Amino acid sequence: MAFQRARTDEQRTERRRQILDAAAAMLTEMPVSQLSLSALSRRVCLAKANVLRYFDSREAVLLELLEAELADWTTELEREAPTDGSATERGDQLAELLASSLARRHALCDLASAQAAVLEHNISAETAIRHKYAAKQSLEKLVGIATRYLPEFDDGDAIAFMQTVMLTAIGAWPTSRPPEAILSAFAADPALAALRVDFTDTVRRTAEVTASGILARRK
Repeated sequence: MAFQRARTDEQRTERRRQILDAAAAMLTEMPVSQLSLSALSRRVCLAKANVLRYFDSREAVLLELLEAELADWTTELEREAPTDGSATERGDQLAELLASSLARRHALCDLASAQAAVLEHNISAETAIRHKYAAKQSLEKLVGIATRYLPEFDDGDAIAFMQTVMLTAIGAWPTSRPPEAILSAFAADPALAALRVDFTDTVRRTAEVTASGILARRK
């Protein structure tokens, strides 16, 4: 089928949506590192040059997916509410919610882990500005979620808490998903078991300790 350029805003929006949907589907089949522009172009039946009519680069496509994943995650979190309890208990509830919900969102964690080192490169200044405003909006929503569970936090506390949780998740995600050779080493030698990282447990414990530490410093 010959390429037909999208000529109206509606057609351009639909073409962008098709590209994003294809990339999202591919991330259910492969990690971010394996999703190339060539493979994406084949999936949407477009030449690479035609994909680049709608996005700066492969990285720009994936950044927009990251923004959508973050927005969907924060919407999920906003539907939850704390139960009665002490500040420590409410902090633990929030820690459990963040850790368990992130563990279910493989694409979000994979994209977030690649954000600074890979996805924020090879993009235009315009894309970078749009992306950072989207990230700012997501952080503001996360701050609101944190202060709903822990009204003892001011906005600075909530920002520090959420940044710590997300940085932990970004580091723990690839570490908790080692390649086959490392898994074989763990299986072959029980003495190495302490080196294996459990993503959910690591994020939960970090969130619990961070919340408790911030609360203690406010007394």
